[in-house]
Amino acid sequence: MTDQELHDLVASFASERQYIQQLQANTERLQANSERLQANTERLQASTERLQASTERQLAKITTQLAATDAQLAATDAQLQANAVQQAQTEAKLNRTAEKIDRLAEMYGGISNSQGAVAEEFYYNSLKDKPVLIGMNFDSIYKNIAGNRHGVEDEFDLVLVNRDNVFVLEIKYKAHPRDLARLLEKKRGNSNTLLPQYKDHTQHWGLAAFHLPDEVKHAALAQGIHLLQRKGDVIQTVAA
Repeated sequence: MTDQELHDLVASFASERQYIQQLQANTERLQANSERLQANTERLQASTERLQASTERQLAKITTQLAATDAQLAATDAQLQANAVQQAQTEAKLNRTAEKIDRLAEMYGGISNSQGAVAEEFYYNSLKDKPVLIGMNFDSIYKNIAGNRHGVEDEFDLVLVNRDNVFVLEIKYKAHPRDLARLLEKKRGNSNTLLPQYKDHTQHWGLAAFHLPDEVKHAALAQGIHLLQRKGDVIQTVAA
C-alpha cells in the first residue's frame, strides 16, 4: 500500500468518524427534543385533565342549579294555580256580596221612597186643606214641580204661592244633615233658574219631616229655614 493510499484511508476513517460523531450529536439533540416534547405533552395532558375536571364540576353545578330552578318553577306554577283558584273563589264571594248589597239597596231604596211618598202625601193633604204657613195664607199649592232649564235640573216637593210670597218646601220622612245641605247649596240656587215666574216674590224656604234630629233643627233655623214637623195629625211649624 502506498503512502497515498494509506493517507486516503486515514482521511476516510477520520471523515467517517466525524460523520458518526455528528450523527450521534444529532441523535442526542433529537432525543432531547423528544424528551421536551414528551414533557410538554404531559403538561398539556395534565392541563387538559384539570380543565376537563373543572368543566365537569361546572356542568354538575349548572345541572344542580337547573334542577333547583325547575323545582322552583314547578312550585311557582303550583302557587299560581292555587292563587288562581283562590282569586276565583274570592271573586265569586265578592259577586255574591255585591248581589246582596244590590238587593239590600233596592229594598232600602224602595222603603225610603215609600216613606218619602207617605210624608209628601201627608204634608200636601194637610196644607191643601189649610194653606197657612208662618202666619201667611197662600192661594195655590203645587206638588212635585220638576224642571230642566239651561242645563239646570231639579224638583221641588211643594210650592205654595200667594200674590207676594212663594214658599218652597223640601219634604223628608227623616231629615238628615245632607238634606239640609242640598236645600241650602243646590235647591235655593236652582229655583232662580227653574222658577223664574216667582222672581219678584218674597221667597221662603222650609224643611218638613216626620222626624227632625236636633242637629238638623239648630242648623236649619240658623240658616233661616223654617221647620215643619208632624205632631199627631196636624203640622207643627217652627219659624226661622
